[in-house]
Amino acid sequence: MWKQLVSDYLGYTKKERNGILVLLSLIILFLLLPYCYPYLINRKKYDYREFEKSIASLETIDKDSGNGFEKRTGKNYYPSSQKDYPRTSSKGELFYFDPNTATIADWKRLGLRDKTIATIQNYLSKGGKFYKKEDIGKIWGLHQDEVDRLMPYVQIQSTGKTVYSPEKEYEKKEYKKPTYSSTIIDINSADTAAFIALPGIGSKLSQRIINFRDKLGGFYKVEQIGETFGLPDSTFQKIKISFKIATTDIRKININTASVDEMKSHPYIRYALANAIAQYRTQHGKYNTVADIKKIMTVTNEVFDKLAPYLAVD
Repeated sequence: MWKQLVSDYLGYTKKERNGILVLLSLIILFLLLPYCYPYLINRKKYDYREFEKSIASLETIDKDSGNGFEKRTGKNYYPSSQKDYPRTSSKGELFYFDPNTATIADWKRLGLRDKTIATIQNYLSKGGKFYKKEDIGKIWGLHQDEVDRLMPYVQIQSTGKTVYSPEKEYEKKEYKKPTYSSTIIDINSADTAAFIALPGIGSKLSQRIINFRDKLGGFYKVEQIGETFGLPDSTFQKIKISFKIATTDIRKININTASVDEMKSHPYIRYALANAIAQYRTQHGKYNTVADIKKIMTVTNEVFDKLAPYLAVD
């Protein structure tokens, strides 16, 4: 019985045995393939001799005395200031000279090289000037020992240019405290010029104040200017002593006849309040007094006190 069970569950047909052998062969092949890979590729042999020659050539030091460049082992090529190179003492003749008027012959007598002379002439031809004797130290190509040798013999005549001195400039300028208008102005009739004359008020702020006044219909108290958009409270506190209200002619809105659009155009009346005033008027009839709007739930004492000067029932 056991032999029969083993034969039924562990026995394989001929096709199954062949399939197993093929799978085992493929597995072995893929496992061995990485070891065979180097033998399947035709590697090109690289000749390192040329590379070694290139490295050897870079290790040599090659100095070019004509242009001031130097090659060094393992470093980038870079130009170095010609003033740093050692040089033999010049055989030029020393005499007093003005670098702004010296000729090519004068520079050659002083012992300068042609390339340095060309640099100086190019600088002068483009409008450059030497304003003090130390300026010759800025000449490109002029070595430090040459600068030290020529400096005592430099005599520069006046170039007509005043050398800027921060100390003298500071002494000339005297601080002047800005003066502002101390006149008391009527905020309901003042123009932009009157507001601009106040400290901290520019053209934009002055125009905003006037625009706000026009939309309101006039100011009934000075503190309303502090509500102007963009006006800092610190600035308002400084200038409010310059304000007064001499003109009390305020434009008013008749709440018995004004439409919703007319009322909401006022800065203190929003659409919800304007609509509520109009709806209450439609439902209960005309207002007998301005105080009747306090019967509207949204109109608080604060809102009424702020708005009442701009309302009328006539």
